[in-house]
Amino acid sequence: MTAPLLVTGAAGFIGMHVCEQLLNRGLQVIGIDNLNDYYDVSLKEARLARLKKHKGFRFFLIDISDRDAVANLFKTEKPSRVIHLAAQAGVRYSLEHPHAYADSNLTGFVNILEGCRAVDAEHLVFASSSSVYGSNKKLPYSESDPVDHPISLYAATKKANELMAHSYAHLYGFPCTGLRFFTVYGPWGRPDMAYFGFTRAILAGETIKIFNHGDMQRDFTYIDDIVDGVLKVFDNPPEADEAGPAYRIYNIGNDHPERLGYFVETLENVLGVEAIKEMYPMQPGDVQSTHADLTKIRRDFGFSPTTSIEEGLKKFADWYRGYYKC
Repeated sequence: MTAPLLVTGAAGFIGMHVCEQLLNRGLQVIGIDNLNDYYDVSLKEARLARLKKHKGFRFFLIDISDRDAVANLFKTEKPSRVIHLAAQAGVRYSLEHPHAYADSNLTGFVNILEGCRAVDAEHLVFASSSSVYGSNKKLPYSESDPVDHPISLYAATKKANELMAHSYAHLYGFPCTGLRFFTVYGPWGRPDMAYFGFTRAILAGETIKIFNHGDMQRDFTYIDDIVDGVLKVFDNPPEADEAGPAYRIYNIGNDHPERLGYFVETLENVLGVEAIKEMYPMQPGDVQSTHADLTKIRRDFGFSPTTSIEEGLKKFADWYRGYYKC
């Protein structure tokens, strides 16, 4: 029997979509998640219910910060490859709950690395974040840019993950690839993300908060494009060469940043409702603009996002109305 694949954070937004595509290939997939209450647990359970319809899917309720539970999973299941998406997400949440980030993003990541070492994994793909670029002024962000000055604890933990994975790739030889995600959106998304909160408030006739008075840009990337990139990378582990170990970092975004104002206008159009807006200054830990340089991932894997913001938000709005029966 072919060894299963492991996806951590399987009940998460990106995790569910990645699992679905792997299962559609006919692969055996193990999913783990701790189903914490950072946001609505019922949404996570609904995502899991979709996955459990597939015969090739098995789920384990595990917190990655639990060393013994993670070690036992790797010992008994021996996954051949790992896509590590579990993490404590969110920049703003880290301002008040720092220990959650240390537990999940640092301790949890060490546990996953140790598991991969124990089974001599064929490839570990792990989630980093565009937040590692901090307040870098040069746009678009390139993987060769310095990322030594994070402006949030969340960003600092993601930079730490990149360093930790590099050391394991160097010491133990298993291939590691980190993906710096840029503002992922779409159906089954995270309620803590701005576009999700905007939608809820707009349909409820409530005020939405526009930070930095709308003078912001984001490289919004539709979920299907993200999953396409994740799997292209997953299928092609890096090899060690004279430049270093089998370790790579890639931006994975849209390479087409949108003004926050236009994003809100498009959301109003697809919802058919005008938003009530209030302007606020920039929040601590936030950045004015993000823009992914996709030269490297496009060269190596032919990755090229195809979903426009108009098409992507329309699909999200349709899903939202259906799921929440609006």
